[in-house]
Amino acid sequence: MNSLLSLPLLAQAQDGASNAAIVSFSIYIAAVMVLAWLSNRLLQSKSFLSEYFLGSRSLGVWAFALTFAATSSSGGSFIGFPSLVYTHGWIVGLWIGSYMIVPIVSMGLLAKRVNQVARTTGAITIPDVLRDRFESPAFGATATGLIVFFMVFNLIAQFKGGSVILQTLLSDVPMFQMASDSLANVLPSIPILSWSADNPGYLLCLLVFTFAVVIYTAYGGFRAVVWTDVMQGFVMVGGVVLMLPLALYAVGGLGKATQDMAKMTPPNKVQLAFSVETARDSSLSIPANSWFVRGAGDSARVFRTAAQALIVAGEKATRGDDDKGIPGIELTYSGHIQKQVQEATNRPSSLQDVTVEVIESVEYKSGAGQQGTYVTGPGPHPSSDAGFLPFSLAVSFFFMWTFSGAGQPSNMVRLMAFSNANTLRRAIFTVSIYYSLIYFPLVIIFCCARVLLPGWETESDRIMPEMAKATTEIINMPWLAGLLVAAPFAAVMSTMDSFLLMISSAVVRDIYQRNINPHASEKTIKRLTYVVTIAIGAIAMLAAVSPPAFLQDIIVFTGSGLSTSFLTPVALMLYWPRFNHYGALAGMLGGFGTHVTLYAVGTIMAGGKVAAYRLFDFHPFMVGLVASVTIAVIVTLLTPRPPENLVRKYFYKDGGEG
Repeated sequence: MNSLLSLPLLAQAQDGASNAAIVSFSIYIAAVMVLAWLSNRLLQSKSFLSEYFLGSRSLGVWAFALTFAATSSSGGSFIGFPSLVYTHGWIVGLWIGSYMIVPIVSMGLLAKRVNQVARTTGAITIPDVLRDRFESPAFGATATGLIVFFMVFNLIAQFKGGSVILQTLLSDVPMFQMASDSLANVLPSIPILSWSADNPGYLLCLLVFTFAVVIYTAYGGFRAVVWTDVMQGFVMVGGVVLMLPLALYAVGGLGKATQDMAKMTPPNKVQLAFSVETARDSSLSIPANSWFVRGAGDSARVFRTAAQALIVAGEKATRGDDDKGIPGIELTYSGHIQKQVQEATNRPSSLQDVTVEVIESVEYKSGAGQQGTYVTGPGPHPSSDAGFLPFSLAVSFFFMWTFSGAGQPSNMVRLMAFSNANTLRRAIFTVSIYYSLIYFPLVIIFCCARVLLPGWETESDRIMPEMAKATTEIINMPWLAGLLVAAPFAAVMSTMDSFLLMISSAVVRDIYQRNINPHASEKTIKRLTYVVTIAIGAIAMLAAVSPPAFLQDIIVFTGSGLSTSFLTPVALMLYWPRFNHYGALAGMLGGFGTHVTLYAVGTIMAGGKVAAYRLFDFHPFMVGLVASVTIAVIVTLLTPRPPENLVRKYFYKDGGEG
């Protein structure tokens, strides 16, 4: 006998509560738009390029600290990172541990010198700095190309994150459901959007999210981005601090959650088929996220669907695409199985006679059947025998997070914009505290999510908004979900606006003005900037119509790729007078080539899923960084010294002698 649990994992909120969540969230979006309008007013009275892309280099402590922190705390921090904690357990705390010292390394290593060099040259973008430091247009163009390459990938991931969050918030609102149904009817006639025909709600949220972010970024420029980053920074840390006690209350405390996790075993990935005893006159749809219980007592088996299933009218069974079955999860932990069996009475009458058959079942390669795997290293992993975080990889990530932040062009731009040294010192302290208030609580919250919300492994990128809904409904305050969901939404927006602005500046400043039309008027530059910003947003949105499954994989790829490309050239150009443009270009391309090659090999070996090939079990960032440093130093020593005038300009006071 099979029984179906309530279709959504969580009970739907009452209409009043859902509307209250929408109202609170709408107020937040309205505040963002007001800040963009105020920024545009200020933009009219200042030099367009310097103000639009750098805020006239006048950021104070709070603005500098929070725009740096908010830009770094992307959708990966609130979507991808919780997904990893949920999937792999406590070991992810070690994986992210070094992030607390990112501001010390990023700001302390580069900030003062980057700011000095940028002011000396009047640079507005990082390619500007590199081009002027070596007087090499080719090097500047190469840097521009790499920024655009990686940032576009990251934008796609951020668009997905923002849309998933918005979809979770709006899912219970009748008006949204009606709009989604209407969109579903027209999607088949729009080829460029037809990829999302099976998920019109996601596409609708993607369109709304794109419009909001692109408009306020294009209209307000860098200062609007900074001002919204400050507001979003407070929203992010406030959301996390508020969710922490709610999560602990929901699971009975941290000790109870850890004890429960110690008993858990990883689920099995399954392919399912559904059937009915008698064929029906109309098609029967079985929604994604539906729970099925097969058997009873100690022999009960519990499954959760990861995709929609359809039994076509006149037929008795379905197996999904190409007869491979419907993907899903089978629970293996007795505590979760018993809980779902007890809740198996809530099922629609239309699905009473539906039975489930397991076509294929695959265990985790690491941790299958092992209690304690979620509370010890290396953590469970569905496809790696070594587990999630073996020792060598832990070392790699410790250095990757510490130094990759320093190598991000989006962070370097912020280093060009602070006002003075006192601002820098205070900002380093502020950002370190800020990160501690976000990442440590997130590990605890989403370990609690493993206890509270089983079966989300196939859609773990949704666990943050789902946890917000679950915890607020437990205390009978579902309207609060709007405020909690604003935290990850703010993280995505604060990163996306920065990336949009960086790509726009790369195209307008580094490609058009510096290479195509050096004498372009400010009016022309302004118009082109608006057009490019909107166009880049539209392109990234179209790419996100069919996004990658795991957001964090893309974010780690782009973040580590930018760092292996930029960290060595930027650090050496600031502190090594002998460094020349030959070594800088070779180091940049060497790091880029090594990193991309290892990811290409890993992706091929993983069957198309974005994955890293770990040479000697080290992450591509470590291998790429070593390659970049080695190549840069060797090529520099084998090629002529840089011109004396450049050495004097950047390493002597006032360009004079010692």
